[in-house]
Order: sequence, then C-alpha cells, then structure tokens
Amino acid sequence: MKREPPPPETSDVELPPEVAAARLRLLAEASRALASGLDAEESLRRLARLVVSQLADACVVDVVESDGVRRLTVTDRDPERALRLVPGGFLPGPDDSAAALAKVLRGAGPTVVAGVDAPDPADPLRCAQWALYRTLGAETALIVPMRVRRQALGALTFVRRAPAAPFDEQEQALAADLGQRAGLALDNARLYALQQHTAEQLQLSLLPDLTGLAHLRLAARYVAAVERAEVGGDWYDAFRLPDGSTILAIGDVVGHDLAAAVRMGQLRNMLRALAYDSGDDPAGIMRRLDRVMQGLTGIELVTAVIARLTTPAAGPWRIEWTNAGHLPPLLAQPDGRTRLLEEVEGHAPVLGFDPGLARGTATTALPPGATLLLYTDGLIERPGEDIGRGLTRLRQHAAALAREPLAVFRDELLERMSDGRYDDVAVLALRVP
Repeated sequence: MKREPPPPETSDVELPPEVAAARLRLLAEASRALASGLDAEESLRRLARLVVSQLADACVVDVVESDGVRRLTVTDRDPERALRLVPGGFLPGPDDSAAALAKVLRGAGPTVVAGVDAPDPADPLRCAQWALYRTLGAETALIVPMRVRRQALGALTFVRRAPAAPFDEQEQALAADLGQRAGLALDNARLYALQQHTAEQLQLSLLPDLTGLAHLRLAARYVAAVERAEVGGDWYDAFRLPDGSTILAIGDVVGHDLAAAVRMGQLRNMLRALAYDSGDDPAGIMRRLDRVMQGLTGIELVTAVIARLTTPAAGPWRIEWTNAGHLPPLLAQPDGRTRLLEEVEGHAPVLGFDPGLARGTATTALPPGATLLLYTDGLIERPGEDIGRGLTRLRQHAAALAREPLAVFRDELLERMSDGRYDDVAVLALRVP
C-alpha cells in the first residue's frame, strides 16, 4: 500500500447535524466500552465491534508487547473474512520495518495507506500487513496510534474496501481520538495489573515461611481480593515454642490498604516475641498482645485466634485456643463430621477494645486424621448473605474433602468457596496423623 501524508488535525468543513450527532454517539459508546472494566483486551475488542458497525468495514487492534507486536483482534463486517485471520499471534518488532504500522508505532501520527503493493520478503512485518490487507480486501486503511505519554502502546487500523470511500478529515480526527482513548484504557489496565501484582507480592512477603515445621502437616494460603489492587490485614502464622509445642494463629487487622499490611506485620512479630518469651497459655498471650498493641502501636481493632498445639507420643493431639472476636476454627473428621470450635470459655471480644478484659483458654482434642482449619472472613462472607449460611457452606465442603490430601483439601476448599473473592482470604490447615 502507498502511504499518504497525515491529514491536518482540524478542518473548517461543517458536518451535517445528523452525521455530527452519530459521531458523538460513537465517541460516547466507545468511552463506555473502554471504561466498562479492567480487562483492557476485552474492552478493545468491544471498541473494534463498535467501529465496524459505524466507521469502517474492518478494524484491527495491535498491541506492543516485549520486542514484538501482538495482533489482539481482527473484526470485520463479513465474519467469513475475519475467520481467515487468526488473532493472537506475534508479529515482528517495528524497529527495522518500513511498514506503515511500524512507523506509527515508532512515533508517526495517524497514517492513511491506499492501494495494495507487493510485499517485501526482507521486511516480515510489511509482508504480514500485505497479507492482512489482501485478506480483508482493503482499498484504504487508516492507522492511528494508541499512545500515552509519547509512548505507543499499540495501534488501531481502520479498513475500508470501497475505492470511492476514503477517510475524510473529520473521520481521521475521530479515529485519532478513539486511538487516544484506547491508549489511556490500555495504560490504566496495565498500571492496575502492575499495582495489583506489587500489592500481592508485598502481602505475601509479610506472611511466614512454614518450612521449619516439616514435622507437621500444614497447608496455608493467602489469596488477594480481585476487586481491588490493595494489600490487606489478613494474616496467619505458625511457629515452635521452646517447650516443643507449636503456636498456630490467624487474624485480620482492620483495613484494606498499605497501612493495614504494615500493622499486620507489626502484630505478627509482636505475637511471636510474646508467645516465645512468656510461656503463657493462649489467653495470656492474647492479653499481652492486646496490651502491647494498644500501648505501643496505632493498631486499632484486630480479630484473631491463637492456638497452642501439643503432640504427645502417647494420647491424642490437643490444642489450647482462645478467640478474640474471630470466626470459629473448624474441625473436620475423616468420617465427614464437622465441628466449629465455639466453646464459651475460649471466646472474648476483639483486640483493641479493652486490654483489661478477661480472656479464657479452651482445650480441644484432635482426633486422628482430623483437619483443623483456621480462616479469615473472606472465605465465607458474601455481600447481603447471613454469615450462618457461609459457615454452613464451609462445613459441607470441608466434610466432602476431609479425606483428601491436605493440599487438595486446601485448594479445593478455596475453589469451592470462591464466589467473586470480594475480600482477602487467609487459611491455615493442620492434618492430624
């Protein structure tokens, strides 16, 4: 195709009112399509469908990735033509190509190409573009960049087949506007994905390494909510005490931001120091933690369960536990029976309410083969649903999975209880031999 110089950015030609209104509607619909979610690729596909219905015979979306270009989608008024082009493949990088698409990606403005000329075997991207135009029957193509902060993230190619229907100046300006909006949407989605990944990695870095407890069958997992790119205050921990017993703990610091994650790290470290040094039972550790938390930190409210596991050579394993306003631990036996640990003597209000509150320790025997599950509220709570239904659902799934290997129990339980992941989830499971 022969390239034509880019058009002027403005024009004094007045459009008929109905044409101007139609183009404004297209811009409005495109903005809604691009803002309808954080999945930028699906938003760009919706944009291509809108364009094909109102502005062009076909629309091609290419995005820059690594050292190449990925053809995200090819949308055509004629579905048969589109079926001949399989999107998703990578095209050669634009650095050394003379193709119009490459020049746009290197910084050129909107470019019109007209007429199909012979491909250049030495230019793979130009060959790929020639094949695209031939398959789409293109007579005229308009390529506009998806650019943000002087960086081209990709390009939109608008194709027309009729020789007598070139893109006029207003249409070129409209296409350039669509490219700019698409670039902003793509950039926002990538920034969100990066922020979410960074937040999750920060959260995971604050959680403990359980490899030092190889003598126990433990399985833990933290899963971030999908509705936001924020770290949260959900946490779990497990560590040995000098007497050979093991502390298992789980909790939730109020908040869903970086400050909550920092407070979570502070709280977990304080718990370790207090439990290791004091020799107290779980209720005593919880009282100490409450007092130190309110005296030395800005942490406001925390729910938590602290359990001390003893594993005698003879007799059943046992846990002593105390609960500060947290959801009750679950005990699932191999025969399908389940039990929530709700003994009154082990329950007290959340941390941060009153450090002088009395707290008690309850004791529970762990039957052979049973699974003890500690979890945060994101596992069971759903907007508008009574918490009792969530606990019932948890017991049903845990009963069905009680005989599975512990890693399978954890993963399947998370999968079955997942329903949109409205909140962060932390789980810690122990399997009794």
